[in-house]
Amino acid sequence: MKNKIILTILLLFVTLKITVAQDTILRTVPNNAFKPGEKLTFEINYGFITAGTAQMMIAPNTVNINARPVYDITFTVNSSSAFGSVYKVNDYYKCYLDQAGLFPWRFEQHIKEGNYQRDFEALFDQVYKKVKTYTGEKDPKKFEGEYDIPQYVHDGISAFYFVRTQSFAGMKPGDVMKLQNFYNDKTYPLDVKYLGKETIEVPAGEFNCIKVQPYFIEGGLFKSEGDITVWLTDDDRKMPVKVSSKIIIGSVDVDLTEYSGVGPLSSKK
Repeated sequence: MKNKIILTILLLFVTLKITVAQDTILRTVPNNAFKPGEKLTFEINYGFITAGTAQMMIAPNTVNINARPVYDITFTVNSSSAFGSVYKVNDYYKCYLDQAGLFPWRFEQHIKEGNYQRDFEALFDQVYKKVKTYTGEKDPKKFEGEYDIPQYVHDGISAFYFVRTQSFAGMKPGDVMKLQNFYNDKTYPLDVKYLGKETIEVPAGEFNCIKVQPYFIEGGLFKSEGDITVWLTDDDRKMPVKVSSKIIIGSVDVDLTEYSGVGPLSSKK
């Protein structure tokens, strides 16, 4: 009898928790920037050396997490065969981005750079404002901890796609868009500074662009304090066409070479 009472209480608790989650109204963010099936391919150049390629892709079909449709987004970086003989890079990131609210439910990072390797995973609970983190390449992965997060906190991938949906109309050079980015075991400020407009030519074509500078204080795809500049098409798509990052010696330029699954681009010249 005692066990039945305990089981009944547990079932009531679980049912209550599910009901609360279903009744929670999460935000909706209008999105005219991207859609399933978008594929962007980039060439990575260090000076006159082609160091590798990168690809950002949204799977053609959405999947469901917590009974909500999500975008399945992957971002990969691979060194070229020539550059790989000096320093091999094979990085893979994945984000499950809520289709309606444009916030992450899950983020994965798998880094292989030279002799360094890191596998990290974050499972976000945007209803109860918690995140659980894990490390390790194979299951069972090592549980690292559970942390409080502000609602709608981003990872590096989700932040990028969220920014693409935002309007820069009326912003002046120097104005800042303020976001928050969770990585490893903390939430960090993520500021995106608007720098103005510029026409950029890359292998994929010539585009009128808006120019922004993300400030990742720590973590995410980059660790930066203002040394990364991103050019996005000056239209509803805000498709990335170029990324330039300063390093100790020189800079690394990431240029768009091919794109597909993208809507009309009024910015292309």
